Amino acid sequence: MKRIQTLMAGLAVIGATTALAEGERPAQLAPLGPPPIPADNPQTPEKIALGEMLFFDPILSGNFAMPCVSCHMPDSGWAVQEKISFGYPGTTHWRNSQTIINSAYYGKLFLAGSSKSLEAQARSAARGGVAGNGEDDMMEARLAFVPEYRAAFAEVFGDDWPNIRHAYMAIAAYERTLVQTDTPFDDYMRGDDSALTDQQQRGLDIFTGRGNCVTCHNGPLLSNEAYYNIGVPPYDGWQDDPIAQITYRFELYAKGSTEVMYRSTKDDPGLYFRTKESVDKGKFRVPSLRYTQYTYPYMHNGMLETLRDVVEFYNNGGGTNEFSKTKSELIQPLGLSEAEMDDLVAFIESLSGEEILPEFPDIPEMQPLPAASN
Repeated sequence: MKRIQTLMAGLAVIGATTALAEGERPAQLAPLGPPPIPADNPQTPEKIALGEMLFFDPILSGNFAMPCVSCHMPDSGWAVQEKISFGYPGTTHWRNSQTIINSAYYGKLFLAGSSKSLEAQARSAARGGVAGNGEDDMMEARLAFVPEYRAAFAEVFGDDWPNIRHAYMAIAAYERTLVQTDTPFDDYMRGDDSALTDQQQRGLDIFTGRGNCVTCHNGPLLSNEAYYNIGVPPYDGWQDDPIAQITYRFELYAKGSTEVMYRSTKDDPGLYFRTKESVDKGKFRVPSLRYTQYTYPYMHNGMLETLRDVVEFYNNGGGTNEFSKTKSELIQPLGLSEAEMDDLVAFIESLSGEEILPEFPDIPEMQPLPAASN
């Protein structure tokens, strides 16, 4: 009891609204700067152009039908506007599709942080058993049958024949161009007092004060990239969709669940799959709140439809799932009024700018290679 009282006292301090002087900005937040570029994969226009083609080309998938864009669609927030993302034919996915926008800033990719770079994420997505299901040697052979790709890989990487590792590097380079740094929030944080409406500024005060949102959603990305169980209910499709059930059980088996878990668990163990520590069951990485106006539905399994649903969820103290023992004690009822919840939603919407809707590139076709001479 004493530990809970101490925690609540700490939350009261964190959640207390601190009046800011005129022109002052919340210290826990910041505008978004240029994305970090790894030294071993520098950006070039030619590499970015190659990565863009590969992002939209189904050539990097097992059945030649599932490009990156099939689960990260520009007109759906560069994600999928369904609870669970699409899967390889005969399966479905088992988690919500995350937006590619601003993914360049994450130090941990995927909802349980299983990849540490966009390069590794691209490889995992292309090869994943419920997504791309591609084999490296087969995908390399396909690339070699496209003259435009042979020329591009030779120019960008010096390859005699396309190297699949370089394909993932090109895709990552393209994804690092998919950033949004000119939202109303960014303009406000850079000094433009008129960038946020009065309602959005009230929402910002709640975000950094009584709402306690800034404890986890902080910094330029508005994510501390830590892991929490906040009580999101299980995906309801596992109750009545046989294909979803099969895919889910496959994931439990493939990721090393115990016999008891495999036979009894009906919820996503999250970070546990990586750590195998019971204290991590049901935990997921804190997502960025940027571009979320377009990336509905929300949470790792899409169980919350709108941003208002998300705010109400937190206002009620989160929810209930199978892993109640690991639910974060940070998640407590907030006591916000209807108007205050509206203000908070309005502020979160200021974290999104105009939709990013590029034209799809022309995709080159495979052609037979010249017959070998005797």
